[in-house]
Amino acid sequence: MLKILLPVDGSENSNRAVKHLIHLIKNLGAMEVHVVNVQPELLYIDILLKPRQDVIDAWSQKAGRDASSSACALLVEANIPYVLEFASGEVAEAIVRHAQHGQCDMIVMGTRGMGPVANLVLGSVATKVIHLANIPITLVK
Repeated sequence: MLKILLPVDGSENSNRAVKHLIHLIKNLGAMEVHVVNVQPELLYIDILLKPRQDVIDAWSQKAGRDASSSACALLVEANIPYVLEFASGEVAEAIVRHAQHGQCDMIVMGTRGMGPVANLVLGSVATKVIHLANIPITLVK
C-alpha cells in the first residue's frame, strides 16, 4: 500500500490537493494517508516575549489543528482514514524530513499555501520541496 504524505495549511490550494488525493484513492485504491501541518519557527518578537515551552507547544498544536481542520473534514467526509501529525521548523525542510522519517512513497501538496510571500507561478515551499525531496511529488494547482 502506498504511503502518502499530505502537507496541509488550510489554504484553498491545500484543500484542492486533498480533493485530488481523495479522487486518486477512489480510483486507484487504498493508500495510507499522513496529513501533516508544519508550524514555522518562532518569530523574533515571540522569542523576545520568552514564552514558556508549554505555551509554545499549546499554541503550535492549536494552530496546527486549525490549519488542518478543513483537510481532515474532507477526508472524513470521503470516509478515508488518515493519521494527523504536526511538525515545526522551516516548512519545506520539515515536510521532506517528515516524508523521509515516515518512509513515505509520495508527497501530494498544493502549489501555493498561505505563506506571507506569494510567488507568481509556484510557491516557495513547493519549489523547495521539489529540490529537497527524493520521492515523487504531485503538485496540485
